[in-house]
Amino acid sequence: MVMLATFWIVLLVALNAPAGNGQSVQTDPSKSGFVGDTVELRCVFINGKPPVKISQVTWQKLINGTKQNVATANPDLGVSVLPPFKDRVSFKHPAVRQRSPSTLEDTTIVFSNLRLSDEAAYICEYTTFPAGNRENMVNLTVFARPVTKMTLTSPTIVARMPKRKMPVATCMSANGKPPSIIKWDTTLKGEATFQETRNPNGTVTVRSNYIMLPSRETHRQKLTCIVTYRTDRFTDSVILNVQYEPQVKIEGFDGNWYLNRQDVKLTCNADANPAVTVYQWKLLNGSLPNNIEIKNNTLFFKGPVTYEFGGTYVCDATNSIGTRSGLVEVNVTEFPNSPPFDGREIPQEMHSSGAAIGGAVGGVALLVAAIALLVFFLRRRQRTFKGDYSTKKHVFGNGYSKAGGMPAHPPMPKNMQYPDDSDDEKKPAQISGPGGFEGGDRDFDGNSEDLKRPYFTVDEGESHDYDERTLAFQYDPEPEITDDMVSQTDGSVISKKEWYV
Repeated sequence: MVMLATFWIVLLVALNAPAGNGQSVQTDPSKSGFVGDTVELRCVFINGKPPVKISQVTWQKLINGTKQNVATANPDLGVSVLPPFKDRVSFKHPAVRQRSPSTLEDTTIVFSNLRLSDEAAYICEYTTFPAGNRENMVNLTVFARPVTKMTLTSPTIVARMPKRKMPVATCMSANGKPPSIIKWDTTLKGEATFQETRNPNGTVTVRSNYIMLPSRETHRQKLTCIVTYRTDRFTDSVILNVQYEPQVKIEGFDGNWYLNRQDVKLTCNADANPAVTVYQWKLLNGSLPNNIEIKNNTLFFKGPVTYEFGGTYVCDATNSIGTRSGLVEVNVTEFPNSPPFDGREIPQEMHSSGAAIGGAVGGVALLVAAIALLVFFLRRRQRTFKGDYSTKKHVFGNGYSKAGGMPAHPPMPKNMQYPDDSDDEKKPAQISGPGGFEGGDRDFDGNSEDLKRPYFTVDEGESHDYDERTLAFQYDPEPEITDDMVSQTDGSVISKKEWYV
């Protein structure tokens, strides 16, 4: 029994000796490249110990379960590359490229000018002795960069009536593998359509149209198409060329056409694409005045304004798309209206009259200011005290002594009538005490004639007698005003010499 078990063990070792020696073929799991590029398909033989002999290496393309030879390397027969790969496939290692290669451990092949038809699974097969065949496989993927293009649906887009939506631009990513993603970037209101077409070579063409309502507002607006292909991004833009009928507006009438006004005109302004080629003027319910000159899009009214200029003026503007009209109603008044402050130009004659009126008003204001200033200084000069008042004191009144300051005053009745020449004279004052002096408690009689005088003065040091019934001041006689004296508004008198000091 022991001898039988040993026999089977030896037999199994002999049958599996090549696998046990570790021979293997190494390749990359997958490779990829773009059409027209160059790509390498690696294949390396790992020999074991004891090493085996390599009899031949063959590269094969696997298509729908069928193998197609691509290239062969044999130490005795040499190297060969079969059609249709003959001009595009070669062995990378120089030793293998020899007519009779001495070593075949590295049989990597190089694909140049890659084609979409090259996409497939490729098998690298080693034939050895006595180990037999060893092989491995690599998947080759071929990508195709798309051709991106953006165009206007038509070189010129016409906005006609009635309005309707239409495709205005097309963005296309053609013959891409894998297919691209298209997006639109614009501020225009519209919608996009998308269509994919699969081509016989395995590529995909993506087409997108942008549909919108063309109008005057969309003219010269920008449309941008963004194409994303794998990790790449392509951007293209177009500017819309929208043709539309004229949009007409008549300018020149400012609502202030009055008799005898000069140099008036009406201008027909039209926004159109293409430009207006013909302007026509007419007057509703009548014919144009005789003294009108037409130059291009402007009506020039010759001479002064008359009632004949009034009416409804119509301007017809025509381009290759159509004709549109604008109108303005002109009213003529006898006198100019007050110009509104809306930034419109004021007629020259109104400028002149306005300047004259403004100058007159300014002169009057300046004269009034000068008179007021002169009166102010004269009154101020009259109220200024000059000279030496040290010999007099105001006992009752509105003046101040120059030397003694402000004296005490008897009480003033509330209904006393004040003089009009000074605000200070309107301030009532009180003197307490008997007879009106400090220490007494009897008041002055508000109806006394003496209290009705603006003020009176008493010589310093002069004695005065009074009783409880009657306040009897001894008044100085009215000072005699001589030629060299000047009377003041407060009742005092000073010499001209002191006045002019």
